Amino acid sequence: MNYELVIFDWDGTLMDSTKVIASSLQSACADVGIAVPSERDALYVIGLNLADTFDHVAPGLDEEGRRRLSERYRHHFLAREHEMPLYDGVVEMLSDLHGKGVRLAVATGKARRGLDRVLDATGLGRWFEATRCADEGFAKPHPGMLLMLMDMTGVEPRRAIMVGDTTHDLELAANAGVDAVAVTYGAHDERLLETRPAKARCASVAELHRWLTSNG
Repeated sequence: MNYELVIFDWDGTLMDSTKVIASSLQSACADVGIAVPSERDALYVIGLNLADTFDHVAPGLDEEGRRRLSERYRHHFLAREHEMPLYDGVVEMLSDLHGKGVRLAVATGKARRGLDRVLDATGLGRWFEATRCADEGFAKPHPGMLLMLMDMTGVEPRRAIMVGDTTHDLELAANAGVDAVAVTYGAHDERLLETRPAKARCASVAELHRWLTSNG
């Protein structure tokens, strides 16, 4: 492979969680009595940290309001976390890449405790040698997350590639000087993803697997 390190986003890329995240955010907004964002707006913010999410869907909300909104979001999300499966083909793809000697990492907008929880629940943690979360430094699309992963693994930008389902992921990659592949089955639709540079746009995990194997 041309790439030594493949860095995956989590939600909407490896796990089919975008609908649950969006509906949990909508329910939380209703709970605290503020305007409920459209599904499109709720999906758009997936991958951002909570502060940036609230700036987008609830501008002007005071600190107490943000605290309550965060609590209600967490309540709804945890109640439905068990409903979120991995996309078909994810286990096979990661196992195959790992078996070929490709190094794997995660860059996610999830909080550390959330990522650790799903890594344990899915059993995928054994394949990722490094992970970074939104609450451990700068969030997407600031390049810090990828720069830290490359520092942790000793991989140069030209030898790393980012895989994600949002423009935030593609901007993150560009800001870090890293190539990117977009997947169009997650939070952002293909038309939106086409506004950002990517080496490829894959409509399924199977297509992503083939691309990484053939073109990576």
